[in-house]
Amino acid sequence: QVQLVESGGGLVQTGGSLRLSCAASGRTFRYYYVGWFRQPPGTEREFVAAVSWNGAGTTYADSVQGRFTVSRDNAKSTVYLQMNSLKPEDTAVYFCAASQVRSTNPDEYEYRGQGTQVTVSS
Repeated sequence: QVQLVESGGGLVQTGGSLRLSCAASGRTFRYYYVGWFRQPPGTEREFVAAVSWNGAGTTYADSVQGRFTVSRDNAKSTVYLQMNSLKPEDTAVYFCAASQVRSTNPDEYEYRGQGTQVTVSS
């Protein structure tokens, strides 16, 4: 069993930065692939970024490539999403999820946090 709790969301102006954290509990967390997803108002969930179990492999959506960086610290059981050059279209609820397989499909992730709101003002 893995529990995930996100933090770090908030209100920021266009061009600003935020760092989201995904704190996990559960002794097997270090073996899970972790993804970040977001759900803008009135739309479906969309993939943002993901990191492999050891942090060596990362994947990004085209819309955030070059602006967002995903990383993890297994000693702290935490995964991070550094978001730079934020745009109003990045406004969404962001949540992390854990999976035993590499995927950009949120339905293939077994565990998911409650999410944190990110709002980017223009």
